[in-house]
Amino acid sequence: MAVLLAAMLAGCGNQGSSEGTKGQAALKDVTVVLDWSPNTNHTGLYAARELGYYEAEGLNVEIALPGSGGADAMVASDEVPFGVSVQENVTQSRLQGVPLVSIAAVIQHNTSGFAAPVDRVIQSPKDYEGKTYGGWGSPVEEAIMKSIMDVDGGDISKVKLVNIGEADYFTAVKRDIDFAWIFYAWTGIEAELRGEPLDMQYIKDYSDQLDYYTPVIVTNEKTIANDPDLVRAFMRATSKGYQYAAEHPEESADLLLKAVPELDKELVHASQKWLSPKYQDDAARWGEQKPEVWKNYSDWMYERGLIEKELDIDSAFTNDFLPETN
Repeated sequence: MAVLLAAMLAGCGNQGSSEGTKGQAALKDVTVVLDWSPNTNHTGLYAARELGYYEAEGLNVEIALPGSGGADAMVASDEVPFGVSVQENVTQSRLQGVPLVSIAAVIQHNTSGFAAPVDRVIQSPKDYEGKTYGGWGSPVEEAIMKSIMDVDGGDISKVKLVNIGEADYFTAVKRDIDFAWIFYAWTGIEAELRGEPLDMQYIKDYSDQLDYYTPVIVTNEKTIANDPDLVRAFMRATSKGYQYAAEHPEESADLLLKAVPELDKELVHASQKWLSPKYQDDAARWGEQKPEVWKNYSDWMYERGLIEKELDIDSAFTNDFLPETN
């Protein structure tokens, strides 16, 4: 999301492998492409690399920023085997014949929502009436806003919608908007640290259909068919990385900062402390994806004309490459 991108620094830091030179020739070079600039959604990837989990699986993993086409396009075209995406993008891609497959949910429940400075007195979706929303022009934004406003008895026609592109949330709300769609783990925590408290409505609180997976780790059908062992090895190490981040927020925050020193130390630590318990949450294991979550959200998209046909759930995601629970 542009709001999240605007809140983060552009640098990706030291992208070279942290492993030593001994045995490097035996390692398989693998790239995973992020969805945005590095942040605590990605900590498990950096932990897996910095702690040698990928090396133990025979992998030399580069964590890269997306190109101009984005991570989804790079993975779908087999330019790289792995990337970070969201359930919405995978759903739309699958229905367009793009062979993306989600192989893990980074976070079990949707941590995004509509947020406003407390002085705007936006304490429920109905309060959006008469206010100005700043977004990035996606049809999904308006549909989600309408859904939660309908639940609360609001009228979306009374909201002014403006496109702020990649503008920074904090700048935009001081300049020309009242509220925006954010991920609390980053922008919300930053607001706390700035002493600029928010009123926020998490979209999942208004509909089970909107409690979708964001972000997810994706691969493509070709990689699954031709090199399933690679996918299993990558996911074994990645799962260990996220389990470590879940259990060690302070230490894993330091690993992210070591890899990407341009990030704000206080923000990374505070964000990691908030987000670490939410990686696995109520799931049996990190990364687990439920069919009903995929069905609920794709049905919601179909019912609102955001997609033209129903999604084949079984082809969109798989838990097959996650390691078994201990």
